[in-house]
Amino acid sequence: MAKRRAVIAGASGFIGERLLHELSAHGYELSIIGRGGPISWADQAAVDESVDGAQLLVNLAGKNVGCRYSDAARSEILRSRVATTWILHRAVASAQHPPKLWLNASTATIYRHAMDRPNTESTGEIGEGFSVDVARNWEREFFAGELSATRRVALRMAIVLGDGPASQKLLGLARWGVGGPQIDGWWPVHRRYRGIGPDPTGPEKSGFHPTRGQQRFSWIHIDDVMGAIWHLIEHPEIRGPVNLSAPYPVTNAELMSSLRRVAGRRFGLPAYRWMLEPAMFVLRVEPEMLLKSRWVLPETLERSGYEFTWPELHPALADVAK
Repeated sequence: MAKRRAVIAGASGFIGERLLHELSAHGYELSIIGRGGPISWADQAAVDESVDGAQLLVNLAGKNVGCRYSDAARSEILRSRVATTWILHRAVASAQHPPKLWLNASTATIYRHAMDRPNTESTGEIGEGFSVDVARNWEREFFAGELSATRRVALRMAIVLGDGPASQKLLGLARWGVGGPQIDGWWPVHRRYRGIGPDPTGPEKSGFHPTRGQQRFSWIHIDDVMGAIWHLIEHPEIRGPVNLSAPYPVTNAELMSSLRRVAGRRFGLPAYRWMLEPAMFVLRVEPEMLLKSRWVLPETLERSGYEFTWPELHPALADVAK
């Protein structure tokens, strides 16, 4: 009997590396598309050949958003997601034997800054500004056109806890003694968060939300990212956007309290916007990661019977930090 084959695009990050290991352990033959090969994005014929006959296609490609949003970085964040998805869309559309399932990365940041109620797949409201526009254009390219033989699922991932940059930078804040809540406030305006793409949204200049450390933090453990992917493979009735987030999001103050306990720090200074901006500049990331209220619930996963390995934040952080 022939082996099942999976095509993984953008497998160089910690999520992709974990997924390669999992699929290999489950007997999949793997084809890998990436900037460094073995199949290059520049070789459309090779991409087409790899996709044709595969049972599963997973696209995780895209420039890491753990950076400062310079004009060059903004353009590359958008281009790297939309262009690679377009290349794969072309391959699926031309395949004689297209994959039965195509999972494409997306982000839970597509939803609005929410303090009043959570966002689910059925009731969530799309936000505005740079990060949202990246996600909108990414998903627009993914869901474009008719691919009747291929089930498509957009993985709207919350911040993933594991051996990746987001977790390490969060733990670093607690270990350095600035593990108190992050409090938004006035800061000189800039244009890094302005909209992007053919129909940009949101204001041209930055603002702030007086959340006082009560902004929501939605997250998911890497184990549950893998578990959710297997769940989606095994449930052919699921299609469209799916929130990959734990069922119990927390406030920013609760997040930082858990981080301090895991890091063995009794005290952490609150970080007001005027303190956070210089610190995040040194870390080469954007304060948006901590200041935007991401309140997302995994409605589709829970309704279809998925049981989370790590539903609560503190045990998940303790596992990541050990």
